[in-house]
Amino acid sequence: MLLTDRLVQPGATVRTRSALESLAGWPVTIAVAGVAAVLRLPALGRPAQLVFDETYYVKDAWTLLNLGYEGRWPDEPDPAFEAGDVDGYLEAPSFVVHPPVGKWVIATGLRLLGAQDPVGWRLGTVVAGIVAVVLLVRIGRRLLGSTAAGALAGLLLALDGTAIALSRTALLDGVLTTFVLAAAAALLVDRDRAAARLAAASAPPRAPARWGAWSRLRPWRVVAGIMLGLAVGTKWSALWFLAVLGLLTVAWDASARHRAGVALWWQGALLRDALPAFVTLVPVAALTYVLTWTGWLRTSGGYGRSWAAQHPGEGVLWLPDGLRSLWRYHEQMWTFHTTLTAEHPYAAQPAGWLLQWRPTSFFYEAPEPAQQVCGADRCAQAVTSLGNPFIWWLGAAAVVACVWWAVRRLDGAAAVAAAGVAAGWVPWFAYTHRTIFTFYAVVVLPWLALAIARAVQRLLAWADDEPRRSMVRTALVAAAVLVVATTAFFWPVWTGQVVTFRYWQLHQWLPSWV
Repeated sequence: MLLTDRLVQPGATVRTRSALESLAGWPVTIAVAGVAAVLRLPALGRPAQLVFDETYYVKDAWTLLNLGYEGRWPDEPDPAFEAGDVDGYLEAPSFVVHPPVGKWVIATGLRLLGAQDPVGWRLGTVVAGIVAVVLLVRIGRRLLGSTAAGALAGLLLALDGTAIALSRTALLDGVLTTFVLAAAAALLVDRDRAAARLAAASAPPRAPARWGAWSRLRPWRVVAGIMLGLAVGTKWSALWFLAVLGLLTVAWDASARHRAGVALWWQGALLRDALPAFVTLVPVAALTYVLTWTGWLRTSGGYGRSWAAQHPGEGVLWLPDGLRSLWRYHEQMWTFHTTLTAEHPYAAQPAGWLLQWRPTSFFYEAPEPAQQVCGADRCAQAVTSLGNPFIWWLGAAAVVACVWWAVRRLDGAAAVAAAGVAAGWVPWFAYTHRTIFTFYAVVVLPWLALAIARAVQRLLAWADDEPRRSMVRTALVAAAVLVVATTAFFWPVWTGQVVTFRYWQLHQWLPSWV
């Protein structure tokens, strides 16, 4: 069996979900989402201070709502903003280096609850974090062919500290993750529907065409293009997912042609699927991306908005003035991203991301008076992006195994999980000269979870007789208990609870975690 065939089917043989499993799909999904909500929503306004880069994104979101573009603030605006004086912004524009979509997501919470409420700062990102768990369960069901495997992947995302901290903090990376997963989910739905249509068209008494049929308009692929445009409109790093998911959707089409008996199946996929896939995904994503700048284009006060009028004869001359100014702005943003070298104590190289070698501390205080606050001589209140160590460590091992299975066993599901990890992680090795952080890897986490779920499937299939079965099941139960217990242990320092300083110290397993 070809790797492309395995890219469609979850295992070595084709199997159909049972009716019971199909009925259980949404109840199981909702239950896993409930776990995610319970771990993310309590005391969402804690701490009642702007945490880490919330100092940029919350205030940017508020000025987007009020000005249509990101406005500047006076020096040291955070104390006044946190105290409720949220209208101290200036009409002068601010130079921002990320597109606006993630900030518009944050702005939804501000619109609903107001900027004076810390819960409003984080409402948009926490909803995005819970939606990401729902999407991963659905992706896992389709990719791995099992409701249980999908639930496992979703639970791992629900239980992880990086995902919890990013959901409870108004940053962009959790939003990026949700849009990427939405695109992947849409492409999987498209894969299954397109394969079913092709199989029906090639069923007896009709013989499959030599090249196979041309791709028709596929709405779910259009949805994926929109979601990828929104992902790029959150952070440019989503471009790598646009490339990887685009290749996967063509590979799935090639697989469907091969299974339908098309003689020139891979040639047909290149000729009749690849170009329509490109046209559906890339231009749709590009148009969506440009539309995300509508607020900047419709107003005259955004940073660099008048550049074209002030520089006639410069830049990309065939573009209208508004888009010519936007292009120039993007050149400045690109220069910033590729030359940023500011020192930061929590900067971390991507080589250590999967092992959580240097997690980012988002917030730390020692509340006083200690005896009244926590009943000890010294207290600590922290928000750290540290993931559940066992999820990440097991996930790193599972990714290595998935690469092996993809290459040596032609395991398509394992290949998809490994491809997702590569899209979110490998490109950052080209930017080791600039300041980057471990929490960027939150977009990798869902694919790590899928890799673990695939590894569990293969282990259970391998352990088909005693005593192997007992050994594997015991190990899996032990790992599950360890993951859940670790989440319970670390949850206070993911969510900003006030604890004793000694309790906080017990969480510093490695010197690099401090």
